[in-house]
Amino acid sequence: MAHKEVPIEYLEFGMFVARLDRPWTETPFVYQGFVLKTEQQLNALKKYCKSVYVDPEKRQVVVAPRLLTLPPSTRTAIAEQVKEKVRGTAVYKELATVEDELPRARTVFTQTNTIVQSMARAVVSGNALDGERAKQAVAEITDSVVRNPDAMMLLVTMRDKAEETLNRSTQVSVYMTVFGRFLQLDRERLEVLGLMGLLQDVGMLKLPPGMPARRNDLTAQEETIFKTHVTHSVEILSQTPGLPAELPGLASLHHERYDGSGYARGLKGGAISQMGAIAGIVDTFDMLTAPAPYGMQMPPSNALNVLFQNRGTQFHAALIEQFIQCVGAFPVGSVVELNSGEVGVVITQNLVKRLQPRVMVVQDASGNPIHPHKILDLVNEPMATPDEPYRIRRTLDQTTVKIDSRELFL
Repeated sequence: MAHKEVPIEYLEFGMFVARLDRPWTETPFVYQGFVLKTEQQLNALKKYCKSVYVDPEKRQVVVAPRLLTLPPSTRTAIAEQVKEKVRGTAVYKELATVEDELPRARTVFTQTNTIVQSMARAVVSGNALDGERAKQAVAEITDSVVRNPDAMMLLVTMRDKAEETLNRSTQVSVYMTVFGRFLQLDRERLEVLGLMGLLQDVGMLKLPPGMPARRNDLTAQEETIFKTHVTHSVEILSQTPGLPAELPGLASLHHERYDGSGYARGLKGGAISQMGAIAGIVDTFDMLTAPAPYGMQMPPSNALNVLFQNRGTQFHAALIEQFIQCVGAFPVGSVVELNSGEVGVVITQNLVKRLQPRVMVVQDASGNPIHPHKILDLVNEPMATPDEPYRIRRTLDQTTVKIDSRELFL
């Protein structure tokens, strides 16, 4: 991919600066090519350059608040949010490898999707939801996530893209449970988060047919109607026996925004509970990465950058930073191209070195399937050539490789 010229004022953290608009020797930079990570680097570029050339393929997710470029009021708001305690004290240990957990996770995932479809039919026909079945499904999701979060993440990232209205709910439920585990929230909170993800958009089924799929093309009048799905969800959940009493209220929060720009009530700041703030972050990430027409089909790294750009305004700053750390630059299930030209699937995160996950290689450099699959733990720096270790060159579109999750670890 060709280098892209970017004016200095439009630079963002995480961009890889490949060339300058003047010789490197006329600047204080030691390395000819670097990831923009600090204010010091940015200020030096502003001093010596008017524009630079970036390599889009080498962009990284960098959590480094660009405080010096923000208005004083925004800097203060971000600083206050970062001070807030967002992590719990529960300790979760990995009780199973991803290889061992994947078959159990697949069974739970399939059963949950069946329950979701049953709930959808019940809502459309005017019948009550089965709250107990929903709770049991979420309890089993939580069991799997507690044992090993990467197995469920593999399944939701590599899932078939069906077109049912609620096809995202299982994925959102898993993401919220995984994020809650990462935040070390207690088991009860994990299950409530899972229920929120599974049920908070159930009101979509009360909208005119086809409207959710036209989310980006609605008229102003249709947009008003679309937003009523939150009220519909609250009504449905309030009438469903067996669910936690707090769930309808929590389900009303996933479109509220920290700066008050959200809906349905325009809540602001601390008026949005931590659970609601988590729901808003996860729901937005899923919408950004979901396939068209339901979402914007962004690569996960781009979606994380969108969230990061809006930390401290639309989203709680400390929670955004935690979410980026939870998901990682290369989320589990991502399809990636290695510097060898081979293509693989990220199967396990490295919590210390996020750019060096475990990768299962599924295609050689010519695009031919590899059987059995080759597993590389990049943190151990396996060699791609006698002179160069393996590294991830870029993230590919999920549709690049057609691989069934059932083929993994065969």
